[in-house]
Amino acid sequence: MRLDLHVHTTASDGSLSPREVVDLAIDGRLDAVAITDHDTVAGIPLAIDAANRTSLRIIPGIEVSSNDDGSEYHILGYFVDPRADSILAHERRALGGREQRMDEMVARLRRQGLLVEMVDVLEAAGPDRSAIVRPHLARALVSKGYAKSVPDAFDRLIGDDHPAYVPTSLATPEEAIQLILNAGGVPVWAHPRLDAVHRRLQAFVGAGLKGLEVYRPRGTPSHTRKLERAARTAGLLMTGGSDWHDPDRGLELGSFYVTEEDVGGLLEAGGMSTVNPEGEK
Repeated sequence: MRLDLHVHTTASDGSLSPREVVDLAIDGRLDAVAITDHDTVAGIPLAIDAANRTSLRIIPGIEVSSNDDGSEYHILGYFVDPRADSILAHERRALGGREQRMDEMVARLRRQGLLVEMVDVLEAAGPDRSAIVRPHLARALVSKGYAKSVPDAFDRLIGDDHPAYVPTSLATPEEAIQLILNAGGVPVWAHPRLDAVHRRLQAFVGAGLKGLEVYRPRGTPSHTRKLERAARTAGLLMTGGSDWHDPDRGLELGSFYVTEEDVGGLLEAGGMSTVNPEGEK
């Protein structure tokens, strides 16, 4: 099996609809994808419907944003129940919280002389979005001529170290882990930094963390080996995914994937068979 366990759609900050993502995943010869939009599961039913009667399998997921001591931590939830009370309550909090955060970021940019409005961000987000996130602001900055591209907007204007940045304050990491557990899911730390792993992993495991996202297209071999070692030492599952958002960022959906040998523990934890509809492993 070829799997990508970290994929976004227009429900959050991806540029393609769930149906379009399903089509691209099939074209990319993937066998399964996890839809892991930021703080929403709105894209999951649409993706499942689009994948119906195809060979592609959809893993229901979410990427929960959390904040502690001024740092953001993203916790992936796999095999969550999209109808769980904990997930729906978090979605409601995120909707208002993210719009307030974006209002403040827009205000900070305007104080710097960049004449962008909230309406520009909403237009960049499009009608299918559920959560308002920084890439939407980045696209608005590109359309207004203040940045050459989304990466350029992050690098110069709205990255974590810039004056316009406002952290997402929706939950603590421990609360994020618990809401995923309450939804029947498997909580996994997304794109963890090694320094943060050394400082926080023990506490997160104590809160119920089950895995680390180890395999990523931009991870160096040295970084990957260190994360593998940290996961094994802590008795955690290992996962991997492309963190795919759109086809314009230099990575085609399906060009990066993990196999059941890489992530078999997660598939087993989620009750997912590694046999595809044709009966092949």
